[in-house]
Amino acid sequence: MEATGTFTVTAFDARELVPLEGGGAEPAPSTGLPVGLATLEKTFTGEVAGRSATLFTSAFDETAGAGTYLALESFEGALHDREGAFNFVHSLSMAGGERTTGFFTVVPGSGTGGLTGISGTGDLVVEADGTHRIRFDYQLD
Repeated sequence: MEATGTFTVTAFDARELVPLEGGGAEPAPSTGLPVGLATLEKTFTGEVAGRSATLFTSAFDETAGAGTYLALESFEGALHDREGAFNFVHSLSMAGGERTTGFFTVVPGSGTGGLTGISGTGDLVVEADGTHRIRFDYQLD
């Protein structure tokens, strides 16, 4: 089955990458790209309707349009008329502003309620006008 929708980021809390507490931890290594860590909240509408809490990390240079992000989302809502919750993970790499590789999958065993047994893949796209779109290609046991 396929479910599509749009989403908006309703909260974005960025944090600096800091060393682990205790034990004389060293500062994080400095690399050629700035590394960031954030938590996000999103609201989804359409065939995908609900909300999510997201852990987001990236090594990205916005000026060059180069880097990678990795995100883990906890979604609660509905795909079509099936309500429940599940996790999904996605990442994207870019070079020169062009998408080079991407990954998107539902986390096995994470479904609850009417979404128990969900599996599948998907995609996120940000259109030129700033519209954020999501698509799930999913199966239910």
